[in-house]
Amino acid sequence: MSLSDPVGDLLTRIRNAQSARQTKLVSPASRLRADLLEVLKREGYIRGWRIEDVRPGIKNLHIELKYSEGEPAIKEISRVSKPGRRVYSKIKELPKEYNGLGISILSTPRGVMSDNEARAANVGGEVLCRVF
Repeated sequence: MSLSDPVGDLLTRIRNAQSARQTKLVSPASRLRADLLEVLKREGYIRGWRIEDVRPGIKNLHIELKYSEGEPAIKEISRVSKPGRRVYSKIKELPKEYNGLGISILSTPRGVMSDNEARAANVGGEVLCRVF
């Protein structure tokens, strides 16, 4: 099945799983999704993830969500750059999310990284999503 917005699909799966209080979820695998999940893991929003081969050429991502005292670690996750309207930002014009409590995830020439890592590397790019 072909998706026009795989990142939006992943974010919706995470939102739906957390609203249902599930601890694990499964999503089709892609390199961009894996990079996005790696940033979420580094920033402490999910416990972990792994890739599993379903059959030759087909892989799934198994994602373990993080909860703290019954509340999800991700309060809000939303897509910024969409297939119909891409949003790019220079690093100096990138705002801090929730006064520094949240993060933006960017796709840069140096790979997918959080806004803090992008500021340290002094590189801008496409703003994929916001997480709080």
